[in-house]
Amino acid sequence: MKAATGVPAAERVRAFGKVPGELSARVPAEQRGPGLDRDCVRLLVSHGTEVTHHGFTELPLLLRAGDLLVVNTSPTLAAAVDGRVGDAPVVVHFSTRGDDGRWAVELRDPDERGTTRARAGGPAGTEVRLPGGVRLVLREPLSGRSERLWWAAPSGGDPVEVLSRHGRPIRYSYTERDQPLSAYQTVFALPSAEGRGSAEMPSAARPFTSRMVAELVSRGVQFAPITLHTGVASAEAHEPPYPERFAVPEASARLINAVHADRGGREGPAPKGGCGRVIAIGTTAVRAVESAVDSDGAVRAREGWTDLVVTPERGVRVVDGLLTGLHEPEASHLLMLEAVAGRAAVVDRAYAAALAGRYLWHEFGDTHLILPPNSHHATNC
Repeated sequence: MKAATGVPAAERVRAFGKVPGELSARVPAEQRGPGLDRDCVRLLVSHGTEVTHHGFTELPLLLRAGDLLVVNTSPTLAAAVDGRVGDAPVVVHFSTRGDDGRWAVELRDPDERGTTRARAGGPAGTEVRLPGGVRLVLREPLSGRSERLWWAAPSGGDPVEVLSRHGRPIRYSYTERDQPLSAYQTVFALPSAEGRGSAEMPSAARPFTSRMVAELVSRGVQFAPITLHTGVASAEAHEPPYPERFAVPEASARLINAVHADRGGREGPAPKGGCGRVIAIGTTAVRAVESAVDSDGAVRAREGWTDLVVTPERGVRVVDGLLTGLHEPEASHLLMLEAVAGRAAVVDRAYAAALAGRYLWHEFGDTHLILPPNSHHATNC
């Protein structure tokens, strides 16, 4: 997998280097001081290669009437459960529920800090004992490129019940302590009757509060809900994202198409009236809507599984902008950002500005709004 520059994506990720540990957001924003809320994070804004610095509470001032925010309604699961393989303790990260009832899981070794470390996957036939008498048997790797995640067949009970009774949110070592599941739910999350959800929070939407949503609506900003259930984060730069279940409802498809039509189409001339932009809240929203676009550029109601990898070569056909968190760069994530904004904007300017400005990274950290170049100077808006 290569970027438009011809430089292999994995090599470019390694060249970027590691984010300093002190820039990891260790607790949610609302726990950093009295009177703080989720929206008390910083917001880096990129208009092409121009970068400006803001607070997230300024977001309503940076958007405009007619903008459409595509938001992911997937709830976060309590996807980490203690188990045993023989006499050895393990932590099972439940990633994705298959249509056949199997689950894609990752086995991790517990450490002494209440988090986990990587563990060799497999082999096939390995049995994992879970609370309540439920057992998992590893059947085959999820991907031929890696043995990190395995399809596992459950028996003796429903894993959804195990998660609801014994699970906890997946937590990584850069965080300070365990958090309740509510800390990992976004304001847009809707419960799933089937127990489906995301193994890890669609974190770009975390800073939104009901108060901010109300303010955005009052200013003429619209919302288009979609669903994409995310699996566990890719821990290796060479791993492309795994197939994930998504749904784009008819009403949201119509809203997106209406924004494009109002301004003469995505590539059409500047409109006399409509100036709305389609802005995805998180890379999950990008993957969902870009998986639902037809060859004519129209978005259709669609649901199922997507294995789409958005790259600079493919480009984006639906979204004009993106609000995303700051995460360790891995290949597919970095390629998607470049597809939306271009390499110069993402790597050469925005990432450098975030590091120089001491922005906080990861799911409890600061945010990055990517908008089209010079869109804030549009004369008719």
